[in-house]
Amino acid sequence: MKATGSAAVRPDLLQPEDRRRTVRREGRRKREGRPAAFPSGSRLARFAPIAPAMLIALLFAGSAAPAHAQQTHLLVIVGLGGDDVYTEQFHAWATTLVTAATERYGLPAENVTWLGERTALDPERIADRSTMENVTAAIEAIAERADPADHVAIVIFGHGSFTDRARLNLPRRDPSAEDFSPLLDRLGRRRVTFVNTASASGPFLEALSAENRVVMTATRSGREWNATLFGGYFVEAFAGGAEEADQDRNERVSMLEAFVYARQRVVAAFEAEGTLLTEHALLDDNGDGVGTDAPDPLAGDGMVARTAFLTAGADIATARRAFPDDPELRPLYAERDEIEARVDELRVLRGGADQEQYEAELERLLIELALKSRQIRQLEAARGAPDPR
Repeated sequence: MKATGSAAVRPDLLQPEDRRRTVRREGRRKREGRPAAFPSGSRLARFAPIAPAMLIALLFAGSAAPAHAQQTHLLVIVGLGGDDVYTEQFHAWATTLVTAATERYGLPAENVTWLGERTALDPERIADRSTMENVTAAIEAIAERADPADHVAIVIFGHGSFTDRARLNLPRRDPSAEDFSPLLDRLGRRRVTFVNTASASGPFLEALSAENRVVMTATRSGREWNATLFGGYFVEAFAGGAEEADQDRNERVSMLEAFVYARQRVVAAFEAEGTLLTEHALLDDNGDGVGTDAPDPLAGDGMVARTAFLTAGADIATARRAFPDDPELRPLYAERDEIEARVDELRVLRGGADQEQYEAELERLLIELALKSRQIRQLEAARGAPDPR
């Protein structure tokens, strides 16, 4: 829900057919002897005839902030260049992305971790060498500090290879796609964007595909071995090409917009040279392990990527937390954020979901959210905060 000067309900949330379906479903529950979705006597029972989408609006009314407070934690990994030309190129791409993230999009320095081939190239900003041991430590540190509703973006620049499996060329040893899988699992239910711009990166997509995870690769298979252009155009989408990449003109570039921009620029670059296209970027974010070069949020991939941004997000979270440093309330705020994020994700998937299953799951989440919100309000009131309703 977009922030406004006062609490408001979006007209498109008021859907009469949703109301009728909810009433019919409750009738079926009663005839089949199943318990009502909203037990009689509960505070939510009076909402049973109301559309689930309308209930979201009611629960979020009184707060001008969006439901999903998304703060980005960015990990940039620069692999081995092999020679000075590629070392300088990969470093320049990383520099552009880190600068755009901190200066244009306001990410605090502590939310950005840069691991490079040579720390001497930027000793103030490159935290350490890009060994797999340091990559592991960096992801574990993000898992420790990031809130459940936060967005974790991992962007890789470098060369890849493919023999028995796809690998990334890093100092000391070359990790495979399968080596990254348990690391990403440590991030839990957080929204993750994993971008491998290296050559031969295609197999990373199938290996790392998961729910609530955006995976982009610069190639469609491990057999596309040539050095790629995708990484340079991907970072350009957040910097000098941001105005063109921002297709919906909302003054910020989503991961979906960055992918589309980069892919189109790669194709244009090869056409301008009159050469055969040697890299075919893919995106997957619906967890089926099948990438596409033309994502469509209404028909498949792209739903998650279109809502993932480089954003500080701290002002949103702070505005909704009366006592952000309270040791008892802080974990409850984080749990509320996670539930709201799950509601957001479910609503994004509505078009492709079974309607009755969608509404049942939405009801379950809304009850969980209402109870968590009540628990927070009671504790805040005990500490002197006014009731926001």
